[in-house]
Amino acid sequence: MPSTTRNRSIYLSRKLTDGAMQRLSAAFADVRCGSEHPPSRTELMAGISGVAAAIVTLTERLDAEVIEAAGPQLRVIANVAVGYDNIDVDAAANARITVTNTPGVLDRATADHTFALVLAATRRLVEGDRLIRSAKPWVWGPRMLVGLDLSAGTTLGVLGYGRIGKALARRARAFEMRVLATSRSRQSGTDADGTEYVDRDTLLASSDVVAVLTPLTPATLHLIDAPALARMKHGSYLVNTARGGVVDEAALIDALRSGQLSGAALDVFENEPEVNQNLLNAPNLVLTPHIASAGEGTRDAMGILAIENVVAVLAGRPPLTPVR
Repeated sequence: MPSTTRNRSIYLSRKLTDGAMQRLSAAFADVRCGSEHPPSRTELMAGISGVAAAIVTLTERLDAEVIEAAGPQLRVIANVAVGYDNIDVDAAANARITVTNTPGVLDRATADHTFALVLAATRRLVEGDRLIRSAKPWVWGPRMLVGLDLSAGTTLGVLGYGRIGKALARRARAFEMRVLATSRSRQSGTDADGTEYVDRDTLLASSDVVAVLTPLTPATLHLIDAPALARMKHGSYLVNTARGGVVDEAALIDALRSGQLSGAALDVFENEPEVNQNLLNAPNLVLTPHIASAGEGTRDAMGILAIENVVAVLAGRPPLTPVR
C-alpha cells in the first residue's frame, strides 16, 4: 500500500467491531475515532473537518452543511450500511466526494433476522415468553396462543425484491411457503425460481405475511399507510426490517388494535432511536432494536468493506461499492 495512503487522515464516527478496527489500524496511521455512541452534530462536524475520508454509520446525518464543513480535501464518505438515506448524495456529488455503502455482505444475516421475526410474530413466541416470565399460573389448552402455520400453504409477500428479498424467499421456500414479490425489473404475472411477480395491491391482498424490504426514499415514505394496510388480507402479518419511515406507525397501531392485522414485527422505527410509545402498548407486536445485520461476522464484514472502499479511493482506484 502506498505510503501516501497510510498518511491520510480518517474520521471514524463510531467504533466498529474488533475485526474492522484491526483492519483500520493496519491500513491507516492517522485515525480520528469517535466512541461507541453516535456523535452529536457538533462532534460530527468537528470530527469530519480536515480529513480525507469519513467512515460513518446510519445514525450520522451528513447533510449539505456537514459536507461543506468537512472541507475540500474530503474525498470519500464510506457508509457502514446498505441504505444511505442519512447522506445527502447530491451534495456529496457536487463536492466531488465519492459515497459508498456495504451491499451484499449483510444479505443473509438480515434475511435470517427477518424470517426470525416472521416466526416470532406468527407463532407468538414473545407472548409465550412473557407468559412464562410473569409466573402466572397456566395450563396447556387447545386454544392457547394459537398462531399461523407457515408450512400449511401460506404466502409470503416481499415488497422490495433485491438481494435481501431473494435471500428471504429462499428461507420461506424451505418452509414450503408460496412467495410473491414486487420488482421494478420484472413484469407482473411472471415467475422465476419459485417466486411469482405481482403488483403491490395484489401482493398485499394475497399474502399471509408481508415483509417490507424497500429502501427509504421520498417515493417509499409511508408506502405502507392506512389504505395499504386496509388492502392487506384480514388477519395477516407485517414485518419491517427495511427503514422505519416506510411504514406509517400510527396506521399500523390502528390496524393491530382493530384486528385487521393479527400481528406485526418491527426492527426499524420512524424516529430512531426514539420509539413511538404507542407501539409499546400495541397488541401482538414484536420489537427489536435495528439488529437485523447484527451477526458477528456480518458486522465485521460491513466495517471492513467500508474501510476497503476508503483504501481504494485514497489510492486512486475505483471504489468497490459506490452508491453512484
